[in-house]
Amino acid sequence: MKEEAGLRKELGLRDLVLAQVLCVVGSSWVGVAAKLGRAHVVFWLAAMLAFYVPLAAVVIFLNRLMPLEGGLYQWAKQGFGEMAGFLIAWNLWVYAVVVVGAIIFVVPTDLGYMLGPAWAWLAASRWATLVLTGAVMAGITAVAVHGLDIGKWLHNAGSVMILLAYVILLGLPVWGLMRGTIPRFEPLPWEWPKADWFSLAIFGQMTVGALSGFEYVAILAGECRGAARTIGQSVVISAPVIAVMFILGTSTVLTFIGGQPINVIGPIPQTFRAAFGTVGVAGFAAQFGIVLLLARAVASASLIFTGLTRLPMATGWDNLVPRWFTRLDPRRRTPVNSIYFVAALVMGLIVLSLLGVKEQEANQLLTLASIVHYAIAYVALFALPLFGREALRRQLPPWLKVAAAAGMASSLVALLISVYPVVDVVSRAAFAGKICAVVVVSNMAGVMIYRLGQARNTLE
Repeated sequence: MKEEAGLRKELGLRDLVLAQVLCVVGSSWVGVAAKLGRAHVVFWLAAMLAFYVPLAAVVIFLNRLMPLEGGLYQWAKQGFGEMAGFLIAWNLWVYAVVVVGAIIFVVPTDLGYMLGPAWAWLAASRWATLVLTGAVMAGITAVAVHGLDIGKWLHNAGSVMILLAYVILLGLPVWGLMRGTIPRFEPLPWEWPKADWFSLAIFGQMTVGALSGFEYVAILAGECRGAARTIGQSVVISAPVIAVMFILGTSTVLTFIGGQPINVIGPIPQTFRAAFGTVGVAGFAAQFGIVLLLARAVASASLIFTGLTRLPMATGWDNLVPRWFTRLDPRRRTPVNSIYFVAALVMGLIVLSLLGVKEQEANQLLTLASIVHYAIAYVALFALPLFGREALRRQLPPWLKVAAAAGMASSLVALLISVYPVVDVVSRAAFAGKICAVVVVSNMAGVMIYRLGQARNTLE
């Protein structure tokens, strides 16, 4: 399309591989998975077979057929029609708004662990949380306005830093064994999980939460060099690295924190402090590791925020939202109106999430609200090879439909179990009610915006 031709082609294969690692690998998921104890390996393997591998396969094939700016929005529009495409893009967009808030929400917690016990109050202070997250959001917005020529270096640096942080994390068992602070280390513990709602809730977060994101980079296809080839290659290269990071990282967290309450906002900083302590050279090593995680949080939020601002632009090209969202900066060629609008939404959501709850419950509200919207988008993604238009299905191999069915089943589990909290909350009913209300209201808003777009097109 002619609008896409006006975008700069800034991203190559190296940038995309690092972006995949940055987008998929978070610091909180190893803590969530560690709540399963020694059964976490069974769950990681099940999640990878039922969701991770199908996701990689479907994304690679769909991107080869349709390497278009907007990614899943364009695929769903081609496979199901304009309205379905818009609503799927809407859920992906709402997910991204929420998850950017959830990512930068870890900054106060990580800072508290980095500065030491005297600063533990940071994460519990609403005002400190708002000031810190607001400062990070302002920086991310400035980078987004400037464009991917600068943004890609921030994203690449953040990816390198999360890789380095995981190198330190995975080296901790060696450190502990040498110093005698841990009796043994099981890199791949094996235990059959309990069949209960808690385990199923964790599985839901490990699939659509931890292992998601491969398709997200495809939103930037119009800004990639050789998108039909390089996005698929980036998935193949990054997938095994990500799998090793998650499984061994969870085993390490479990080794050092397993007997204590696990902080699901900052499990890796908690592990660094437990292993290294707070004084001397070891204490400095813990601080260094936490700095790496903070840098990753900022870079990851920046990457997702960048993709997030492109979705209103792509739907604006189709006149489904006001053309105001499509305005590009004349020099930098970035969608400035969309960027400022989304930045305001993210901060508004952080403020709302803090009302009447503690920081871990607020974090889980943000996390699970994002997972619900992402699960809806994933159900649609996996439905494309199964129920999309015949012209699309004919171009896909039969085995891909089997993979898509497994991915759809996993996404449905994550969607249905998302109202079950895995941390202590003030009220489970209120917790579930907030998540359901966000989903219902957001999708009603999506339908209304689409209808208004249609009416505007008719008048024009």
